[in-house]
Parts: sequence; structure tokens; C-alpha cells
Amino acid sequence: MPGLRVLVCTVVHHPQDARILHRQIRAMLDAGYTVTYAAPFSAYATTAWPELTAIDLPRALGRHRSDALRAARHVLRTHGADADVVLLHDPELLLVLPGLDLPGAVVWDVHEDTAAALVAKSWLPGPVRPMARAGVRMVEDWAERNLRLILAEPGYRSRFRRIHPVVPNTTYVPESAAPTGANRVVYVGHLSVARGVDVMLDAARLLAGSGLDVDVVGHADSYSRRALVRAQQEGFLRWHGYVPNDRALALVDGALCGLSLLRDLPNYRHSMPTKVLEYMAHGVPVVSTPLPAAVSLTQVNKCGLLVPFDDAEATVSAILRLRDDAELRASMGKRGHAVARTGYHWPQTAREFLMRLEAWADAARPHQCITLGTL
Repeated sequence: MPGLRVLVCTVVHHPQDARILHRQIRAMLDAGYTVTYAAPFSAYATTAWPELTAIDLPRALGRHRSDALRAARHVLRTHGADADVVLLHDPELLLVLPGLDLPGAVVWDVHEDTAAALVAKSWLPGPVRPMARAGVRMVEDWAERNLRLILAEPGYRSRFRRIHPVVPNTTYVPESAAPTGANRVVYVGHLSVARGVDVMLDAARLLAGSGLDVDVVGHADSYSRRALVRAQQEGFLRWHGYVPNDRALALVDGALCGLSLLRDLPNYRHSMPTKVLEYMAHGVPVVSTPLPAAVSLTQVNKCGLLVPFDDAEATVSAILRLRDDAELRASMGKRGHAVARTGYHWPQTAREFLMRLEAWADAARPHQCITLGTL
């Protein structure tokens, strides 16, 4: 459906988020859609692609979210009226929808298990979390009754009463991958304690003197930023900061292995770590903690090594094993790339994603504006 007008909105995610920009918006632009992208560009010190109509929003951070939500509601009211599809990427944005007259299809892209993720939010006091989880469930129930939903993981289906389409976090898989190297370890992704930053830093220190470089790429929370700066000053690793997804993945090429050291938290137990797929796509063996989806991919396809949760010494042992066994390293990289190319190449997923948006836009078009009810 060329000419489809889409308003994409986030107040939480980095404007160059891989799922939002490099996969979904890229696919929409390639299909000839007109895309307006409302995101916190200034807060992340970044700019929009010239093909987009960009709207700068405040960033929702920690307990400071009211300004961002007010600004988002204004954008949705003024720009949503002209959109065939309004695509929302944050659960917070559900709170600003009641009372708005939006003629197109309003879609919530469910990125994570929001209620489970609350246990990792340091800004949310522990005693408040049970009440917050109950509130999340109430909002999700409202969203299911009033909006269209797409899910990033099949494991999120159990949270909802009805069946919703899954648009998984697949990735762009090159036709061929560079040979693995023997002297560089990489990590690509957000950096936090929940995602294993402490274990990674400990492993980098243990690798000092081994001749291996550790390249860390990604946006970091305040705690992780301080720790990474110290480690870089001490010479244990190179932290590149946030790098757009296409350039970040270029740093994966030719690495010895890629790290995925997520902790054993509820929000991760039914999710496929996208970084695992990205390492596979670039022919790099994976060193991962034993979350169920990662276990399935690495063990069945023999494309990586598993290490216990919160164990820097085991992580180092796995890295050194791959360094010392070039044949194992090469075979894991080749198998991972072949599996990713066959089953996890984003353009295959993108076709289904676009077809779903077009069907919803077509279903919404004949109807009058419907005012979304109260939560």
C-alpha cells in the first residue's frame, strides 16, 4: 500500500534503536511509506534520517516522565489525525491515549515483558513494584481491548487473552561472513547490571595480558558508564559508546566471539537476545549465559558456548577455548551464519510486518474517528 502514512513514537528508546529505526522504519521507507518519527533526538544527541519527518520529544527517564508524556500526547493529537497507522513503542505512551481521536490504526509494539522488567528498574522503589506490576497488567488489558498489538517474542503471548502477531527481533544477515579472528572479543548492546556488565568487566580484567582486546559497544546506564570509563582508563577494554546498529555490527566482523551475559531475570527467560542472532549473522561464535532461547540456538546449532550466570572465570575460560581452537571457532561461526541466513533474516520478517500494518490501516480507513476510552 504505497503512500501509507505512519506516525512512529517513542519517549524511551534511543532514536536509532535497531528494531524501531534500522528494521521497522527502514522497511516502511523502502516500501514507499511516509514516516513521521517522534523521538528524543536532542536528549540522545542524534539527528534523524533525511527521509523522515522528525519531531523532537523529551526523554522519559527514571521518575521524570511527565514532561515527555505531555509532549507525546500533543504530538499524537496533532499528527496522529493524519496518520493511517500510529505505531507506539513504549508502554508509557498507552497512558496518554485515552480521549484522543485517532482515525487510523493504533498499534502498540510490545518490546518486553513490562511487569517482569520492573525488577531491574533501580529507580523504582522495591515496595512499590508489586503495585506497579498490577498497574501494568491493567494497562495491558486496556490496550488489548482498544488497540492493535504486535509482539517481539512468542513468549509474550501468555500475557494476553487473544492471539497477536509476532514480529521477532531478527536481523540483517549478509550473504557471507568474514572469517573469525583470534584476538578480539566484542559486546554489542545496552549496558547495565541486568545485562551482565559487571561480569563482562571482571572478565576483561582477567583477560589482561592475554593479548586479547575487548570491544564494548552500546549505550550505558549511569552505573555502567562510570564502571566502563574506569575500565577503559585502566586499559582493560575499549568502550565505543552508542554506535548506530549498522556501524556497530561492522565492529563484530572478524571477532573471536561475541558476548551475551544476561542475568537470570524474569524478563529475559522467554526472550531471544537479539545480540546472539547478530553475532551469528556475522559468523562470530557466541559466548552466552544459559537463558532458554540462547540454549536452544547455541546447543542445537552448535554455534557457541554456554557459561553459568554471573561467572567471569567461566566466561574467560570459554573465550580462551575459542582463541586456542581455530577449527572449533571457524565451524561455530559458519554454522551460526548459515542458521541466521536461513531463519532469521529481517527482510523475510519485514514482509509480514508491512502486510500486517497495511491490513490494519485498511480496516480502520472506512470508519469514523473513535475516541479511546478511559483506562
